Amino acid sequence: MVISFGPAGLGPVKEVVKNLEEYSKKGIKACEISFTYGVYIKKEEDIKAIRDAAKKFGIRLSIHSQYWVNLNSAEKEKIEMSKKRILSCCEVGEKLGVERVVFHPGYYGKCSREEAYENIKKAVQEIVDEIKRKKWKIKICAETMGKINVFGSAEEILKLVEETGCDFCLDFAHLKARSIGKMQYKEMVEKFKKHKNWHCHFSGIVYGDKGERHHIPTPPKEIKDLLKALEEVKGHDIVIVNESPSPVEDSVKSLKMKK
Repeated sequence: MVISFGPAGLGPVKEVVKNLEEYSKKGIKACEISFTYGVYIKKEEDIKAIRDAAKKFGIRLSIHSQYWVNLNSAEKEKIEMSKKRILSCCEVGEKLGVERVVFHPGYYGKCSREEAYENIKKAVQEIVDEIKRKKWKIKICAETMGKINVFGSAEEILKLVEETGCDFCLDFAHLKARSIGKMQYKEMVEKFKKHKNWHCHFSGIVYGDKGERHHIPTPPKEIKDLLKALEEVKGHDIVIVNESPSPVEDSVKSLKMKK
């Protein structure tokens, strides 16, 4: 099993190459670029510099797409705009040498969960088909979500992967919050075990009766418990992106505890 740890966030464009070098010195092997408020890396010279630096320092890049994505909107235009936003991340990501683009699938809204699934599945399939048409290598990853009124249970995401060919982002903190603390890491690992390539998010988290409230620094006990649960998977390639308020520090902490 190979685990690559890294932070969510690469910083402003002018600081990216320096940050990648610093991450490398700390032993960090992954980083997720936050396009959550829009695609901010646009110039070809910046894209080339970042791609070359990531390759030089052996850091695996991923992208988190925009927050304002809802593939189950009641308005067709919003679904189309959501698809375009994800594809815009894929287009830049392909040039950057990014492996995966993570996205939040959407909300249940007034639909039944079954209807929401079918609507989201249709949109995801269209995105996957467009990626294939363009002959891009990049993968899109539907993320498990932390609030109970938002599409993204482990079962929904796994079914989406099975039926559309998209990838997944297993967010351990989200599933813990979504289940109000009932789902343990061992159960999460077991659910996704048959897949060999994992993209994951992790952090400490505060939750209530409706699920996730907010992220917090990752307690050492949570890191220890997760690493123990991951011992159950053999021969897997796992990327763990830390989304805590101190993602670099927590990534280094995780790396040290893994050794």
